[in-house]
Amino acid sequence: MTTTPWTAGPLLGLDTETTGVDVDVDRIVTAALVLREPGSTHVRTWLLDPGVEIPTEATAIHGVTTAHAVAHGVAPATALEEIATLLVDAQRDGVPIVAYNAAFDLSLLDAELVRHGLPTLAARLGRPVRPVLDPLVLDRAWDPAREGKRRLVDLCARYEVLDVGPLHTADADVLATLDLLDALGRAFPDLGALGPDALHDLQVAAHRRWVDALDPEREPPYVGAGADGRWPS
Repeated sequence: MTTTPWTAGPLLGLDTETTGVDVDVDRIVTAALVLREPGSTHVRTWLLDPGVEIPTEATAIHGVTTAHAVAHGVAPATALEEIATLLVDAQRDGVPIVAYNAAFDLSLLDAELVRHGLPTLAARLGRPVRPVLDPLVLDRAWDPAREGKRRLVDLCARYEVLDVGPLHTADADVLATLDLLDALGRAFPDLGALGPDALHDLQVAAHRRWVDALDPEREPPYVGAGADGRWPS
């Protein structure tokens, strides 16, 4: 009898596009949640009016201008509550969260929830958010000596995740991340043989080792979510 791999789901993918990369001050502009189950994929997206100007540098990446967000975006608190509720419901059902560079998206989401007077994910759950699966951290853990960049587009090319479409829209990035996770499970059978909870613990340790091994003279220095060695947030 053929067993369906856990990478086929259920998994809930998350991605955000933002005003910048500082989790303490920047805002979510678009977000996507993608529920992948065996044989089906369900996508939900949000466009937010972040309440601040969207820098031109950010618009150049994700394509959303301040004028468009003001005209068509929903109030942040409304979208954030919907996103948090869906994530927490999935976690209570034992569904892993999947995010590329999860420390950024989960930290920023919690910062936004606090900014708008809403409970964080952990506060809603009454426990830490887990399991979380991050293809960036998993790739570093299983292939640490490989040189070169490890952006989402780089890993999709490395593991032959094809037909992902243009990245830097939240829904496209989530779909690519879920496909990448499946590709990692096939490329590294010992990874695929581990369950999400064991992988979560492995990623916590792997990210700490990676941060501890960084050159202190590194230019530019590693900053932002996860720079203190904590993962996923």
